[in-house]
Amino acid sequence: MGHPRTDPAWGTLLELGEQAAGPLHLRLVRALRAAVVGGRIAPGSALPPSRALAADLGCSRWVVTEAYGQLVAEGYFEARSGSATRVRTQSAARATAHGRPVQQALWRPEFDMLPGMPDLREFPRKRWADAVREATGALTPTEFGYPDPAGHHALRERIAAHLVRGRGAALDAGQLVVSGGTLDGVLRLCRALRAAGHTHVAMEDPGWSRLRTAVTAAGLTVVATPVDDDGLRVDALRRAPHVRAVIVAPAHQFPTGVVLSPPRRAELVAWAREMDGLVMEDDYDAEFRYDRRPVGSLQGMAPERVALLGSLSKTLSPALRIGWVVVPHGLLDRVYAADTVGSPPPVIDQVAFSRFLESGSYDRHLRASRLRYRRRRDSLLAEIAQLLPRHRVSGAAAGFHLLLHLAGCTAGDVVRGAARRDVRLADVAEYEVGKGAWSGALVVGYGNLADSALPGAVRRLADAIREAGGATG
Repeated sequence: MGHPRTDPAWGTLLELGEQAAGPLHLRLVRALRAAVVGGRIAPGSALPPSRALAADLGCSRWVVTEAYGQLVAEGYFEARSGSATRVRTQSAARATAHGRPVQQALWRPEFDMLPGMPDLREFPRKRWADAVREATGALTPTEFGYPDPAGHHALRERIAAHLVRGRGAALDAGQLVVSGGTLDGVLRLCRALRAAGHTHVAMEDPGWSRLRTAVTAAGLTVVATPVDDDGLRVDALRRAPHVRAVIVAPAHQFPTGVVLSPPRRAELVAWAREMDGLVMEDDYDAEFRYDRRPVGSLQGMAPERVALLGSLSKTLSPALRIGWVVVPHGLLDRVYAADTVGSPPPVIDQVAFSRFLESGSYDRHLRASRLRYRRRRDSLLAEIAQLLPRHRVSGAAAGFHLLLHLAGCTAGDVVRGAARRDVRLADVAEYEVGKGAWSGALVVGYGNLADSALPGAVRRLADAIREAGGATG
């Protein structure tokens, strides 16, 4: 990068490797990623505008926007409307004086109650290692070459069968694209929508903030849409006629935990058909339902209008970076187009997961996880009922987080007080665009918290609430 700016990112040398394999935008992704990890671009640095960097590199602007978008999806960069794309301050690894990258210091609290993390202690190490070894031995020489951008054919067939059987989806394997996770899948869909003329995407408010970042990275504008006890308010969608696409988690909304009610499901599908629009269904943890059988996918109701997104981040581990997108037939050509193709997971990992599915190991892992999370949820509810009886709980019927609605104190004060006691949790305001009916609640995760840690964690939480002026006992 050759512009004489004071920001370090502008002067960073990028080694694209003229003779290196792969298209230019992927070489730029690798070069930028290496510059961040190696410490040559500092955390918080602003990246040059795509047009300026394209001029410096002598390439099309598309190459740069594609690379920026991919690194936003991977968590290296963050993009905000009206502001420069920047290196995420908490994602980079800095270089030492000797040039060796070292990870930034991270707070590792004694009790981590942030939502969204599964029980990493229970990752099936041996079975996964066996699947990787078998996959490596079974691959043909051809399969060690460049992967199919849509994913390995065997994995696509097995995921499709799993979704039909377990999620009530309606699809064939040709509609399924293997992605690098949910964010990568959303980025691909949003690029396809932009190519089809879309300008805006509605999102649930409150909702997962990194999804908003992915939508913005694709060049679309986010429209925050409120959620109530029945889920996404479709009436609010109807008041935004420029919106023809929406991201929704109907089986277990994040972070509120509400389920999209049957009337709202029918209303949402009707809206999509009337608007010639698309519903992107984030099916992030629907397998973990404790009060009834898991809720079937919305995609099964309207496969021509719903794209179904899933991943292994909540069921196995986010480190695997394996996800999938079920694309309606009418959008497939645009998703397969050159300017929407992302980076699929490594082929060996794809084939390993295919074997993991085929052997029944994945289903067994899900059943064991469901029982474990339900017991942990019940223990957590019992501790809260004993120590914090005046504070209402909601959203506890599924997943591995719940909302604790505070009485007599503010969530921000409690989060700060809990941090002083080495407990990490989240204020629902962190996931809100506007201040709505969900303000004043804590998002309490318990997926990666050991059973034995629950009593101590709730005691410290009660102390923080008492310090903030809230009622206890």
